[in-house]
Amino acid sequence: MSKHPISFEFFPPRNDAQVDKFRLALDRLAAMKPEYMSVTFGAGGSTRSRTRKTVLEVQGETGIDAAPHISCMAEDESGIRELLDAYQQAGIHRLVVLRGDRPSGGASGVFDYAVDLVHFIRQHYGDQFHIEVACYPEHHPESSSPKRDLEHFHAKVEAGADGAITQYFYSPESYFRFVDEAQALGVEIPIVPGIMPITNYTSLARFSGICGAEIPLWIGKRIKAWEEAGERESLLSFGEEVVTRLCQRLLEGGAPGLHFYTLNRSRPTLAICRNLGLTPDP
Repeated sequence: MSKHPISFEFFPPRNDAQVDKFRLALDRLAAMKPEYMSVTFGAGGSTRSRTRKTVLEVQGETGIDAAPHISCMAEDESGIRELLDAYQQAGIHRLVVLRGDRPSGGASGVFDYAVDLVHFIRQHYGDQFHIEVACYPEHHPESSSPKRDLEHFHAKVEAGADGAITQYFYSPESYFRFVDEAQALGVEIPIVPGIMPITNYTSLARFSGICGAEIPLWIGKRIKAWEEAGERESLLSFGEEVVTRLCQRLLEGGAPGLHFYTLNRSRPTLAICRNLGLTPDP
């Protein structure tokens, strides 16, 4: 494992072409000896069976801890218990607990918020799972204010979270400010920055619009211009430089590690890790 803990997020492949792409990325990134690898859970539990299958494959084939995302949405308590029991029996002991994206139509699950699901897991499973939760340095788009957003995060920590992963961002100041404010409330768990490599403009703008992450103007204008001009290598080179510098600043400032949103691609994440010297011990 590298001197700074790293972790990688994947999504469950939906078809044969995506399976091949996922396995290539998994093999290459597993060689980096990450602390764990997480697997996402679709809106309304839409990828539940594929998430479960992918999680078991990741841990069984790589020997690296797999951390399934567990969502509140479109679930009942018995379904959550069945899923957690299966993970426990398979030797999974890490979870990423989220409210989750609401399914189309706005329906909700048995729990309204991630804090309720954290309470439920602690009530029924004690300390058998290491729980990561989400936090938002640039403010959750559905929260009424930054203060309320921070209070919601603090509640998840009080409910029993062991660590936190941030939404991605490109301003290190937003991360450091958030950590300072959380610690002022008494939060002591590690808050690991989420890192999104830059590979195109269209997808990044769409993701950012949904999750409330800000793309600084000086970054957005450049990558949009290169994408429109078809200069993909220039875009990738610029994105690699920008995100590498961001990670350097975060680690130098005391960030406890890095969590990469890989989008099932290995090249951008590997390039950043190599630039940072985050290679596994011989």
